[in-house]
Amino acid sequence: MRVVIAEDSVLLREGLAGLLARFGFEVVAAVRDAAELVAAVEDTKPDLVITDVRMPPGFSDEGLRAAVALRAAHPGLPVVVLSQWVQHSYAGELLGSGDGRSIGYLLKDRVADVTEFAGKLRRVAGGGTVVDPEVVRRMMLAGRDPLGQLSPRESEVLALLAEGHSNAAIARTLGLSEAAVGKHIGSLLAKLHLPISDDTNRRVLAVLTYLRGQS
Repeated sequence: MRVVIAEDSVLLREGLAGLLARFGFEVVAAVRDAAELVAAVEDTKPDLVITDVRMPPGFSDEGLRAAVALRAAHPGLPVVVLSQWVQHSYAGELLGSGDGRSIGYLLKDRVADVTEFAGKLRRVAGGGTVVDPEVVRRMMLAGRDPLGQLSPRESEVLALLAEGHSNAAIARTLGLSEAAVGKHIGSLLAKLHLPISDDTNRRVLAVLTYLRGQS
């Protein structure tokens, strides 16, 4: 089975290529970004594509958007998204393409058995659908009002964040310890499904979510 891998981390890319070779897959291309992925598919006509979500240049949803485009250009092309991220913006479109056949969405940190993983890849290549239950859970939660998932105390903390208060100021206002405020902030950031990135200020994103909910 001929496979194209798209993964920006060279260690993960080479490690995955070596793992697949052990299970009889032929890696015909291993690329680092979405543009190279599209070109590799056009050049090699693989039996399966495995792609991460976030890749250069923007590290947002380039891999997922490329997968959607490839499925549109090559109906029935088996694609497995292998990532640590559940990107809601295009995941639904990808999973709904081609009547939901030959599609997989797996989370890297939940792959516990490499033999089982190889079996899932073959299932997708054979026309099946394999989606990690955690992906389904997060997408279902994302379909709800995110602010509605917060506890009353978390909502209070977020409102004070939106006013520009520091953790210490929030603690004084609410009569809490700074450690408790930190825990509430960590919890509300997780419930809002905000991306973890060195380039992203999650507190700012949380405030923007709050302000959109008030408009």
